[in-house]
Amino acid sequence: MGEKESRPVPMAKAESPTGTLPTRNKTPAVLICETAGDLPAIASLTTLDRLLVATFRAGCDPIYVVCHGPLPTLRRAPALEVPFSVVTDAPTPNGPAFIASTRVLLTAGDVQRLVETRSRLALDGQPAPAGFTPHFSGQLERDLAGQPEMPATGVAAVISDKASGRDSTRTLWASLTSSSDGIVDRHFNRPVGRPLSKLLIHTPITPNQISIAATLLGILAAVGFGAGNYSAAIIGAILLQVSAILDCVDGDVARVVFKESPLGKWLDIVGDQIVHIGVFVGIGIGLWRAGTSGPVLALAVSAGAGVVISFAVVIRGLLNPKLQKNTALQRLIDATTNRDFSVLLIGLALIGRLEWFLWLAAFGVHVFWILALSLQFSRRPQVAA
Repeated sequence: MGEKESRPVPMAKAESPTGTLPTRNKTPAVLICETAGDLPAIASLTTLDRLLVATFRAGCDPIYVVCHGPLPTLRRAPALEVPFSVVTDAPTPNGPAFIASTRVLLTAGDVQRLVETRSRLALDGQPAPAGFTPHFSGQLERDLAGQPEMPATGVAAVISDKASGRDSTRTLWASLTSSSDGIVDRHFNRPVGRPLSKLLIHTPITPNQISIAATLLGILAAVGFGAGNYSAAIIGAILLQVSAILDCVDGDVARVVFKESPLGKWLDIVGDQIVHIGVFVGIGIGLWRAGTSGPVLALAVSAGAGVVISFAVVIRGLLNPKLQKNTALQRLIDATTNRDFSVLLIGLALIGRLEWFLWLAAFGVHVFWILALSLQFSRRPQVAA
């Protein structure tokens, strides 16, 4: 085994996307630098950087990087304190190993599946330089020869030049979606916010800061609705739409450069509820100040209270591992917790009929939490296989 460079990276601090330590599968990972210098970056991170995070999150332990020259640029692996050793000669782990060229772009899920199925990665029907070997000898192609092949389920590619780097970067960005995305998120908010996401990954701005900005814009939107005049209501509706766009940007940035965190998840969830309550109450106050007939303040209170109850019901589901597997409940939450209503608000603000939305919200939120709670107490919940 070659000489190791010192890497003071304590295992205890490295976390998975959910904020917990990944399960160590005790399969060593050997990442082999085959190209001198840095390859084209994929969304600001080198393939080695991405592979280090992927193999760690897949549970590989220990992780070796075989490199004869300067180490390619690393940004996220050191920041996440991923433990690895740099060696000049291929180590000889006792038994099986996951091995890969640092030219390979691969997700943690696919690394884990390759190890579990004892397979070699296949791309477009062709064997790729990554996979599981039962007997590691230090010769990548020889060690992978004869292994059963498995296609990738996530974003995967072999990066050989700038063109393949650009193609893989586009594929990676296109893969960033959320189960809670509504029609507006998929076809407007994410596409519109994507150029900003691509810019922000090159800055010190964090996803949490973007989440806070989205929440503040949502609060400003609520103030606009509460002003009680036509122009302010339209400005409020536009600000809410911008807030919804930023709500997609924070998740995109977090996932593409591995900056997910438990705090970020809660900032996003709590921020959404603050915005929803503010908008509903702001619309009620604005309609009341404008002299709109009808119980607009009572409707606003009903809508705001419904958001609080709905939030409590959703949190109960999120914190209960059994309820997390209730697919019917998850589909309901995903279908009703997006901000697609922001487009409806713009239309209603333009025609001066925001009270229609208030009536809908005042009763709709209660229908949601009643359905969600009934699914949680269902005797025979639909669970994922």
